[in-house]
Amino acid sequence: MTPNAETAERSNLARFMRLQGFDDYDALHAWSIEHRGAFWRALWEFCDVVSTTEASQALQNGDDFLDSRWFQGAKLNFAENLLRRRDDRTAVVGLLENGERQTLTYAELHRWVARVATEFRERGVVPGDRIAGWLPNIPETVVCTLAGASIGAVWTSCSPDFGVEGALDRFGQTRPKLLIACDKYLYGGKTFDVSAKAEEVRQRIDSIEALLWTQDIQRIAAERREDTVSFEPRGFDDPLYVLYSSGTTGKPKCIVHGVGGTLLQHLKEHRLHTDLKPDDTLFYFTTCGWMMWNWLVSGLASGSAIVLYDGSPFHPRRSELIDLIDAEEVSIFGVSAKYLSALQKFGVKPRESHRLTRLRSILSTGSPLAPESFHYVYRHFKEDVALASISGGTDIVSCFALGNPLLPVYPGELQSKGLGMAVEVFDEDGKPLPPGEKGELVCTRSFPSRPTGFWDDPDGAKFRAAYFERFDNVWAHGDFAEFTDHGGMIIHGRSDAVLNPGGVRIGTAEIYRQVESIDAVVESVCVAQSWRDDVRIVLFVVLREGLPLDQTLRAEIRDRIRRNASPRHVPALVLQVNDVPRTMSGKIAELAVRDIIHGREPGNATVLANPEALDQFKDIPSLGQQPR
Repeated sequence: MTPNAETAERSNLARFMRLQGFDDYDALHAWSIEHRGAFWRALWEFCDVVSTTEASQALQNGDDFLDSRWFQGAKLNFAENLLRRRDDRTAVVGLLENGERQTLTYAELHRWVARVATEFRERGVVPGDRIAGWLPNIPETVVCTLAGASIGAVWTSCSPDFGVEGALDRFGQTRPKLLIACDKYLYGGKTFDVSAKAEEVRQRIDSIEALLWTQDIQRIAAERREDTVSFEPRGFDDPLYVLYSSGTTGKPKCIVHGVGGTLLQHLKEHRLHTDLKPDDTLFYFTTCGWMMWNWLVSGLASGSAIVLYDGSPFHPRRSELIDLIDAEEVSIFGVSAKYLSALQKFGVKPRESHRLTRLRSILSTGSPLAPESFHYVYRHFKEDVALASISGGTDIVSCFALGNPLLPVYPGELQSKGLGMAVEVFDEDGKPLPPGEKGELVCTRSFPSRPTGFWDDPDGAKFRAAYFERFDNVWAHGDFAEFTDHGGMIIHGRSDAVLNPGGVRIGTAEIYRQVESIDAVVESVCVAQSWRDDVRIVLFVVLREGLPLDQTLRAEIRDRIRRNASPRHVPALVLQVNDVPRTMSGKIAELAVRDIIHGREPGNATVLANPEALDQFKDIPSLGQQPR
């Protein structure tokens, strides 16, 4: 799809590019890397960032990734930048799968934040204190986040479907002063009571001085009378959020993100790469345990409406989220690649059943979006929709590569590198690879949303080991990727899950794309098994209900992979399972499966959304046999 010339010309990105004197995106991107200080300063001014004190210099020590300093001396408040509107335009829409709907205008959101922030202050919360949310994706969660940020407190959250140990692994490290929780939540038509779990977490973390329920937040917002928020000025690198890695190999890493870097990066991605404007309605299907929730909330900084949804995306109807597009007049619709693949498998054709009047952009993340899903969207959603596969992560609370309103969309590709992001693909010796060759996704220059560090890592040793051990002064992100001839990018999976039979590196996404294009296959997981001084590829498939994995289907799977990938990609074993283990954010837990089939206990199965799925991978007799 090539963007409409008139629409592209009206985009925020085109306007920003003209202001900087460029008429070509590649030239703009090159300038944003070579003159990072000037670029990020121009973005600050373009987005009219609210601050009480300006920084005299945008970037210091720019050649050193770890010691680079951004906008030192600037004082600003994250919540103030999200609450600059105070009118009756809709700010937040909260939807539950049972049809309940709640809205807050910008004026109401400001009042709610003022009242909850006053409550927090009266309970002794001061700048730097942590507030933990064990909450569904509802307006009260946004209110508490912004109330804490207005004080200078640090927000950290996970969704209520985490077990007690999962919550303790996270909040036990960051030691919050307040815990805010729900007593129950809905999913798939069922109500889950989690009040006892929240009470247990409160008892087991001695830093928690009070537990507030969502009902308490509603009461505070209704009964208190404060109407104006007092915003505490914060430094650019002062902590705003603590996010958590998936924790599948041990306790999750506690990743600290700063006030200014998070705000500036999200403003860039929203306004320039997503073309978000005040009359837009932004939706992303996410939980409060995934960084896309933080990204969604930042849409308020552009004066847009944001839509929250809590529940199953397919209950009570498979079209549940598509219905939401029409009902809420969503213009930017964000989901996972797995969701789009599932719609395709279900045969859902939104353009035949829905108006989709205001829909102009679809965003996809969580895993690589297959070319078939691109074709599905353009065939069954809208021919002129801007489809953006985006990739980054919790580590940077943002993206390395994402959409672009000025460039064509090519099936299977992320459109472009993000502005200000010096993204490269390296070989194993740290040399840049040309388009078409696969290697390690890296970033060679610092950027404002680089984490300020890990929580409780005073000398920074854990932080350096996580990202800077592989290449000197270069961020190694852990993705296996390649550039294309048109400047796009293809992600082939995680580097630590790369298959290496016979010394040839193969990304798991290359296999998933082929396997899951077969109608009988619902999903799959692929791992490398140590075998006779080498490794062999083992593929597990989940099939449509009632279908057996017979020799005919095995042959079809292998043939599809051989023809469309390569003979090297063909699995030695193809086995049937009932479910694939996934993290809470929906990512396939390949490393956990790999551990199980080698007789090792996975690092931390409690962080999985469905840990019971791991049991079926234990003691499989055929894993000790010849290929079948």
